Amino acid sequence: MIEAGRVLAAAAPVGLAPTRFAESIRRTREMVSSLLWGAASFALLLLCWQIVSGTVGGDLPTPLSTFRTLAEMLADPFNPDRNSLGIGIQLWESLQRVAIGFGLGTLIAIPLGVLMGSSEIANRLLNPISQILRPVSPLVWFPLALVAFKAVGGTATATFFTILITSLWPTVISTAFGVSSLPTDYRTVARVFQFSRDRYLLKILIPHSLPHILTGLRVSMGIAWLVIVATEMLSGGTGIGFFAWDSYNAGSYDKMVAAVVMIGVVGLLLDRCFDFALQRLKRG
Repeated sequence: MIEAGRVLAAAAPVGLAPTRFAESIRRTREMVSSLLWGAASFALLLLCWQIVSGTVGGDLPTPLSTFRTLAEMLADPFNPDRNSLGIGIQLWESLQRVAIGFGLGTLIAIPLGVLMGSSEIANRLLNPISQILRPVSPLVWFPLALVAFKAVGGTATATFFTILITSLWPTVISTAFGVSSLPTDYRTVARVFQFSRDRYLLKILIPHSLPHILTGLRVSMGIAWLVIVATEMLSGGTGIGFFAWDSYNAGSYDKMVAAVVMIGVVGLLLDRCFDFALQRLKRG
């Protein structure tokens, strides 16, 4: 049986073997297919938007009027006038807040997830706390944080804390799951070769859990971007959330919907960054 298999393998045409050219053709087809499906999805969204705006009437802007307004906003995105800050500055302010809150949350979430995943005692002790705090809305956390941090940074600190406390839980849960799913054989090998704790963590535990950690971070970033819009609507000042709310109060509905479009686009780009990192990791 083995000999017959060798004969068949030797007789197989060389042209059937996978080549780099064939692989590049496959990836190109996948990319084109993804772009076409994305375009179809976007067209369906625009069609539904047009139907809704035409049906309900009122002040809801149409896609065409919204994109005209968006084009005007993007013509001068970094306008420094405090009375009409450019959309680019507003987005930059929001992204900075998200980066700080999400970064601090990540520094807490990953070690906490590793602890919960590697220790049954820690998991039983901390998991109920995470399940209680995880569903609490940012609209509740923000005023609570304003009270708690009134003397330490005020609104800015409250914003960072709200992003942190609402976005870290997906990373905690996903990291804990990744760590707890480490095969027993890996632990046995580490004991046989007498790995130090640091070497075991860096060479075995983290590499195995990394896909789960990235998945958790991807979800956490989506939550962080969602939360920043809500907190900026409450806090005022600057940011894309404040811009959308201020446009609504001023009756500039075209600008409000254009801000919604920008929020969605930036959120998509952030998600694609994490998806790209995850796909690269899977490919090795």
